[in-house]
Amino acid sequence: MTQAQHRPRVGIIGTGGIAHAHAEALKLAGAELVVAVDIDPHRATEFAEKVGVGQTAPTLAAAAETGLDLVAVCTPPSSHAPVALEAMALGMDVVLEKPPALSLRQLRELQEAERATGRRVSCIFQHRFGTGARKLADLQESGALGSPLTGFCNTLWFRDQAYFDVPWRGQWDVEGGGPTMGHGIHQFDLLLHLWGPWQEVTAFAGKLARRTETEDVSTAIVRFESGALTTVINSVISPRETSQLRFDYEHATVELEHLYGYDDSNWRFTPAPGQEHLTAAWADGPASAPSGHSAQYARIIEAVSTGTVPPVTLADAYPTMELAAAIYASAITGKTVRRGDITEGNPFFDRADGRLEPWKLEKSHA
Repeated sequence: MTQAQHRPRVGIIGTGGIAHAHAEALKLAGAELVVAVDIDPHRATEFAEKVGVGQTAPTLAAAAETGLDLVAVCTPPSSHAPVALEAMALGMDVVLEKPPALSLRQLRELQEAERATGRRVSCIFQHRFGTGARKLADLQESGALGSPLTGFCNTLWFRDQAYFDVPWRGQWDVEGGGPTMGHGIHQFDLLLHLWGPWQEVTAFAGKLARRTETEDVSTAIVRFESGALTTVINSVISPRETSQLRFDYEHATVELEHLYGYDDSNWRFTPAPGQEHLTAAWADGPASAPSGHSAQYARIIEAVSTGTVPPVTLADAYPTMELAAAIYASAITGKTVRRGDITEGNPFFDRADGRLEPWKLEKSHA
């Protein structure tokens, strides 16, 4: 750290599985892990001992007394927005694990709290920060690839029934949705980061193989303002797990296939006939860095240290959450949904299922 920087003091809120990824990434980024908070004191103590956090606390208010700059919220999704609002009111910046909120209304409330408190919220969408995504963004912006045309964005994962039998999973009130909200959102966030803004979506969804309130698969056709067309699949019922994105431009096809995180070896670049010189442009660039929490936290901690705006802001995350809401709205109503349609007064502004009870439990497989 330079003299203009300081080492941020960080608390981790919630000590379940994903908290370990946050703790490791925060340590690599140079943050000071001060306190772990969990409603289960034994779990908090076990976590603190394992990852090297100095102390534990039963509440966020108690943790705030240790003098924190930042809290990482790693609790179940339904508590993300309430915890973030409390943290900002207590004078701390916030990092939110995905999804950052359960609804577009909650996102707007978080933005209002940012303005009122002067604090900042950043949202974990870590696939934006690997070398491959940054190289593609730069090459795309240079104009060398030509216009984006078509492609696909597939999250084809597998979660068995035992996964959904955990009490807080697969419930609209707690998770906010199924694989569209909680799994595929990583991939289509990267798609929108590169090709957005999106314009309209037509979608289908269903509960085909799991006993759960939410969908277990959704499919969508997305049109972008550029005119590009893509398909998006979000599934947790696919035995061969993979995450796939394909970007077809006028002058090249760029493909990414990985599972839960990528490095440069997961990308494939194919120039169009007559555009072979682009292969060298793709090969050129910064040293390889994988996607993941560490890649994003390096940027977040640098921003907190210097008093600048950390990535990904709530405004940055809004189009991704808006597309998730629109996929649900289209699948449930049977109508095409345009960006900007889901606002105050629209049932999908407040809740992903619009309280229209799709795919009721009694219709699911026994």
